[in-house]
Amino acid sequence: MHIRWFITFLFLAASAAQADPLVLNSGKPQVTLLELYTSQGCSSCPPAERWLNELTDSNDLWTDIVPVALHVDYWDYLGWEDPFAIPANSERQRSYAQHNRARTVYTPGMFVNGREWRGWIYRFSPRASGQAPGILAASIENSQLQASFPAKDTELELHVAVLGFDIATQVKRGENRNRTLQQEFVTLAHAVHHSPNGHWSVPVPEATQSAGRYGIALWVSAAGNPVPLQATGGWLPQPAPIAGR
Repeated sequence: MHIRWFITFLFLAASAAQADPLVLNSGKPQVTLLELYTSQGCSSCPPAERWLNELTDSNDLWTDIVPVALHVDYWDYLGWEDPFAIPANSERQRSYAQHNRARTVYTPGMFVNGREWRGWIYRFSPRASGQAPGILAASIENSQLQASFPAKDTELELHVAVLGFDIATQVKRGENRNRTLQQEFVTLAHAVHHSPNGHWSVPVPEATQSAGRYGIALWVSAAGNPVPLQATGGWLPQPAPIAGR
């Protein structure tokens, strides 16, 4: 029995080592990047999160729409520090306001391809832009990511976000105290990489928290401009690397 178990273990290990790389391809039409700025300390956010959570079962997920939930830290003072809040998420939302993409900074704040959008309130689906900016192609193997996008003589930024799913948090204080929040598409890590030629070879960032399952979102934008040009994403076939492990 022990020999059989050991042989099975070696077979599984060899299969994992020979696993094909994860290949992502946006296609030429613009894939919708849907950004939700949210906070566990905000009592208005759970309805928007429940709407976003439903996209895990959408046939358009990853092919036509890439959702990301970016938890902000500017409500932490209300009595509950959001464990998924990243200061850079707050700065990204402020950057949208600075680029006249939103009148102010608030939660829940939804953006579709870099434009403020409130259609989720009426349970609308985001409309495709109709643009065709080019193909964002990527492959991931052994936690290393290779990506490319047509540069067109401009410096680009590649955003790489590791997403966590099946996350439940019992909130003990603040506006959502005594509530259990079920959250999907939670940004657990977000790295930005510059390129003058539209090619990248970078590591997949390490997640800051564990989750039930993981996905990855990629989007590219002009340097210094938060508005996405193209996006793609998919499920990670294995657990994401966790910082500190």
